[in-house]
Amino acid sequence: MNEEIKSFTISIYTENNIGLLNRISAIFQRRHINIESLTTSQSEIDGVNRFVIVVNITEEKASKIVKQIEKQVETIRAYYHTEDQTIFTESCMFKIKSDLLFNEPQIQNIIKESYARIVTVNREFFVLEKSGRRNEIESLRRDLNAFGIMQFVRSGRIAVTKDQMKITELLTAFNNQ
Repeated sequence: MNEEIKSFTISIYTENNIGLLNRISAIFQRRHINIESLTTSQSEIDGVNRFVIVVNITEEKASKIVKQIEKQVETIRAYYHTEDQTIFTESCMFKIKSDLLFNEPQIQNIIKESYARIVTVNREFFVLEKSGRRNEIESLRRDLNAFGIMQFVRSGRIAVTKDQMKITELLTAFNNQ
């Protein structure tokens, strides 16, 4: 296996049980691996959740972590993929003073050029939403920082694989048990 450190997306399909997140994060902590991004949601099968975790490690470590995660009782299946094997995005929101929207034409240009969307506007502030790659979001944040950002929040990565995964059949069988 390649010993080069790169970004891996680890997908974990699980039952929805209390304490599982803590046990999964402990697997990374014991190996001194920083989790860059963590998202959890309902999967394509009712009753089965999916964790999407992004880490920067070697492929050998990714393989070992996936095997360790699969030992957890509530884990149905875990996979790891490179960025080239997935389609992914992140989302963010910015809260900015409203007077800037009307008094700074450059703000309107930044919004238009970044394909951000205005979610709400009131007298005190307006909220922007942007979905895209992390570098696109960071670029927008840098541009808006010059004008003052009241609040900023970014989601974790959400991702699907480019190749068909056999997980749907596995999850359907699991769900019918």
